[in-house]
Amino acid sequence: MGSFFLLNLMIFSCVLLASTEAQGIKSARLLDLLIRDYTFKSFDTHLITTGSVLSVHLPSNFSGIKVNTVRFRCGSLKRYGAQVKEFHLGIGVSVNPCVERVMILTQNLGYNWSSIYYDNYDLSGYELVSPVLGLLAYNAGSDVNISNPFELGIQAGKEPIKVDFRNITRVITNASRITPLCATFEGDGKVTMAKQASSYVCEAKRHGHFGLVIEKPSPVQLKNNSSDSDSDGKVSQWKVAVGSSIGAALGAFLLGLLLVAMLVRVKKRSRMEELERRAYEEEALQVSMVGHIRAPTASGTRTMPTIEHEYIPPPH
Repeated sequence: MGSFFLLNLMIFSCVLLASTEAQGIKSARLLDLLIRDYTFKSFDTHLITTGSVLSVHLPSNFSGIKVNTVRFRCGSLKRYGAQVKEFHLGIGVSVNPCVERVMILTQNLGYNWSSIYYDNYDLSGYELVSPVLGLLAYNAGSDVNISNPFELGIQAGKEPIKVDFRNITRVITNASRITPLCATFEGDGKVTMAKQASSYVCEAKRHGHFGLVIEKPSPVQLKNNSSDSDSDGKVSQWKVAVGSSIGAALGAFLLGLLLVAMLVRVKKRSRMEELERRAYEEEALQVSMVGHIRAPTASGTRTMPTIEHEYIPPPH
């Protein structure tokens, strides 16, 4: 019972510690160190298969961050290069110092955690449109100290390191007018801006953290955009007004035709009724008195009988 209580107490302490750490993180460097510690505590570096990319499960307080790690031999990485998530390490990439084995660690900080870089770097006039991606390397040899592994440097060879943002970047409105820039966040707090190598793909010469940024529109540009939208709205309203007027005129014309047809039909019917009435009046029966009763009588139209041959009956 005591051991069960002690185990629960240890788990609760770890969760509380992780929560406190996550809530108090204001430094990008501190975040890197915490991710490193959780990564090395999650795996036995001696049992990790070389070249296999593994996902690191961070505490729930670090939700939104995706971390992957893979172990290489220093010489093999230089000869063949590697593709680790969004990072392509070309042939000739070197690790300094070149230890027996190196642990490559990639970070995708998501949009929430990437906001830390606004506090640690001068991004005035710019806005992140992608999560910040990190590429770091640590010693993973037989002499590695899990509690404090030291960081290694990654240097590109003839081919630069490529960072692919195509599947993780927000959709940019007015993309034809706005071209993102590649931002490299240096360890000394500086930010370096460069053009993209291709659409949503950046190039780097060494390890570090990277993101895509766009320039924030100035108040004048915002005013011009609002004026353009107002003019577009006026044009749309004008088109609606013209269309409504044409529709109303067409409807009135059709209604007039319908009324004319109805009037012609009514007039024709009235004329037919008048002709029928007159015909009945012309053929009306005469009225005569029969006793004390007025009754219609027909005029005499029968032919009076005549004897065609004179016939005298013989005398009796």
